Amino acid sequence: MAIDALPPDATARPRPAGRFRRLIDSELAWSFRHSPATIAAAVVTLVLVLSALLAPWIAPQDPFDLATLDLFDAFTPPAWTEGGDPRFLLGADDQGRDVLSAILHGMRVSLFVGFTSVLFAAVVGVTLGLLAGYLGGWVDSVIMRMADVQLSFPAILIALLIDGVARSVLPRDLHADTALYVVVLAIGLSYWVQYARTVRGSALVERSKDYVQAARVIGVHPLRILAHHILPNAIGPVLVIATINLALAIITEATLSFLGLGVPPTQPSLGTLIRVGNDFLFSGEWWITIFPGIALVALALSVNLLGDWLRDALNPKLR
Repeated sequence: MAIDALPPDATARPRPAGRFRRLIDSELAWSFRHSPATIAAAVVTLVLVLSALLAPWIAPQDPFDLATLDLFDAFTPPAWTEGGDPRFLLGADDQGRDVLSAILHGMRVSLFVGFTSVLFAAVVGVTLGLLAGYLGGWVDSVIMRMADVQLSFPAILIALLIDGVARSVLPRDLHADTALYVVVLAIGLSYWVQYARTVRGSALVERSKDYVQAARVIGVHPLRILAHHILPNAIGPVLVIATINLALAIITEATLSFLGLGVPPTQPSLGTLIRVGNDFLFSGEWWITIFPGIALVALALSVNLLGDWLRDALNPKLR
């Protein structure tokens, strides 16, 4: 009697799960789904970031277009209060700018400075950390002594020093055009130490392992060893530091702008809006500084909560 052929599905090997499915089933995703605070922080961060990115299209007003501003609208209270105007949901500032529109555009500047300065700090810190851990000797001593000296000062003082030196070196007519990049440079150079010390520790551990020694023996270039063998083992801690430093960078930029040393008034950030509103806080126009302050706190707090969750989720001792 002939044996019927098995259906094709019976002999087929099970297909491996896709990358998206493996991500959904990972411990990181499980930890995220079971943390209500992290989910709330992620939602707030996503809403704020998307609002900032889409500000030119969703903002009720272009706060930088002088043709749309009317000084008669200055100090208009929020729409739901007495004397409010439906055109200004969160009120208007001293120049007649819509506070909501100014916040959306100001977050764009704050997020740009935060992301760019963190990326710059990560590149500098990771590079120096890899060199210090892999080469050792006097290179390690010089880099780590520089890090120790910088750690003895608060980051805001380092940023103030770098910002002041850059302003004194650059011509006065270039201050407005280069202020944004000077702030990025100042904040980036203030936070590279954490990346360098973390990556150095990973490099010291990995360089003595057999696979790195084998790569050296067969003549693999040191840069290739650093990029393909040592650096991947430090990516996790670097991502955690970058997430936490993003919130710190945004707060540092707001502090510099509040002190008048950050971005120029033509490119106001959240810190600049808070500084402008602070002049009118005690005269009754509270909305000019309160709402930008709430936006800054919400953005920094949500990003910081995400960084704390990522640190705990990637820590094997807490599993």
